[in-house]
Parts: sequence; C-alpha cells; structure tokens
Amino acid sequence: MGGELQVIDRDAADSLINWWLDAGVDVAVGDQPRDWLGRNKPVKAEPAIVANVSEPNPETLAALRDWLANSAQLPLASASARRILPHGPDEAAIMLLSDAPALEDLASGQPIGGDAWALALKMLAAIGIDAEHAYSASLSCIHSPGTRMSEKDRAECAEIARRHISLAKPKKLLLLGDGPCKALLSEPLTRARGRVHRIEGIRTVATFHPRWLLQRPSDKALAWRDLLLLMSESD
Repeated sequence: MGGELQVIDRDAADSLINWWLDAGVDVAVGDQPRDWLGRNKPVKAEPAIVANVSEPNPETLAALRDWLANSAQLPLASASARRILPHGPDEAAIMLLSDAPALEDLASGQPIGGDAWALALKMLAAIGIDAEHAYSASLSCIHSPGTRMSEKDRAECAEIARRHISLAKPKKLLLLGDGPCKALLSEPLTRARGRVHRIEGIRTVATFHPRWLLQRPSDKALAWRDLLLLMSESD
C-alpha cells in the first residue's frame, strides 16, 4: 500500500523523535484525545473581587492593611498601579498622613521616602518623637502616574482614611499637604493651617509636606509653628 519502505539511520531517527517531543508528543498512544493545536484551552477562573470602601468593614488595623494590599476595588487601583502600604505601630505617638505616594517613595517602600523622609525624621525629632513611635500612611496607597483623583475618588479615600485613623488610634495626627486637608477637612492647606482640628476624636494639625519644604525652605519656620501647635495642650 504505498511504495517502498524508507530506511533511515540512527541520527535521522533521533532527530525525528526530538521533533515530535518538541511538538508535545510524549506518548505513542494516549487514553484521552489531546487538543494539539490548543484551540480548547481551559478558562482560568477570575480572581475574587474585594468589595469597595465599606464592604467589608475591617474591624482591626491588620485587617485594614491587608485589605489595602489586596483589594481590586480601591480608588485609583489598576493592574499597572503600584501600592505603598502604611507602616508603623498602632496607637503611635503620631500619625503622618500624606497624599498619594510619589515616584521617589517607591524605592523606599514607604508613604514618605527619600530626602523627604529624612526631613520628616528631623521634624519628629524636633518635637521629641522617635521614628519607631510614628505611624505613616497615605490618603491613597496607590501610585498611579498620570491619573487624576476625581471628587468621587477623594470622597472614597477620605472614608477609608477616617476608618484607618480610628483603627490606628494615634495620639496625634499630622496632615501633610493639600490632598489630605481637602479630603478630611474640606478646605485647602492654606486655610487649614494654624488651627487645631479633630478627626475621629484625634487632635489634628495640618502642615506642609516635607517634599514641599525641601523645595521651599523658607516655609520651614511656618511648619515649626504647626508642630508646636500640634504638641501644645491649647486649641
């Protein structure tokens, strides 16, 4: 049925077998049919989506931090966005709340990084607080370049931040920059400064972000007044 028998040598046979192995043929006869062309690939299950903002409502600081690390529904979250999670002890002497992380914060892996963090440490030392007694967090833990925070995003971030503050239970709260002031006090930094506020019952003062002070050293005197106000007993 079909012509003369073709004889091949050992090298040719090895080459032919290797070709079939590369193609995925690893048995001479299989019990089940195989989709060699890969047209019927199994469908991967979609990852579970964590509900946004208040659902679920974390009852502990550890649960909230885990939710911030894993929720696909956080404001500004996307597949390409990176997250910088809060760090520090609960019931800290002070909580620093900044805006969304900047590019220079990514390398340090903390909400305030680089030279700005070095300046923040000096600011804390000036009011008698060691770094290990400070809790640092961002209004949004998402670093998403080119993405503008909408009013809806800001409102959701404010709701998360209030829950964060209530669970972290810091002794005092320092808002750094314009973003946290607009979200939590409904006013810009220029109007929020110079007064004592209460957020979740915590004594709160607003001041410049250390990154701003590096660019505008002349405002350090104003920041010093804000720190003194935070640490004073009078309102």
